Amino acid sequence: MFNLYYHTFNKQILYKFMNILLMGYMGSGKSTLGKNLSLKFKRDFIDLDHYIEQKENKKVYQIFQEKGDLYFRNIEREHLSDILSKNSKIILSLGGGTPCYNNNIELINSKHNLSFYLKNSNIELTKRLFNQRSSRPLISGISSKEGLLEYVSKHLFEREIFYSAASYTIKCDNKSVAEISEEVFSILM
Repeated sequence: MFNLYYHTFNKQILYKFMNILLMGYMGSGKSTLGKNLSLKFKRDFIDLDHYIEQKENKKVYQIFQEKGDLYFRNIEREHLSDILSKNSKIILSLGGGTPCYNNNIELINSKHNLSFYLKNSNIELTKRLFNQRSSRPLISGISSKEGLLEYVSKHLFEREIFYSAASYTIKCDNKSVAEISEEVFSILM
């Protein structure tokens, strides 16, 4: 009994000093959940893509178009490293590809961070993303739901190994933001 209490008490103290990082495929709800958790935990929220846009004075899709994927992934790593070195106790929403490049998963899972993979099915992601295609560089040229489902399925399969390295995985299909937020809260408290 004492050991369980001691472990729970230590866990709560430990988590109070850690960054909470949200990862998952585009459209998985990282930014929406991050804002919700920010209010719940009374922590600052940073969306990595928005942070990059502010620092680079360009939208992410413009950076992809003008400079290419490799350039974007390199500055993404720099900005991720910058955020994590200068902040503690934040909620950070990562880009869908962030964990998959430049050994970012090691940085994400370093000792001061706790990561959550927001896992959604390929069908759910396709439903969410279809009407957002124009603002998402990787899928902007896909015109049909069938084509998008094929793309998401293949891409998600390739990225799953990185996402699965998160500290915790939360299955998000058919759950509200409040339910997912409560699940994160219960893990931490």
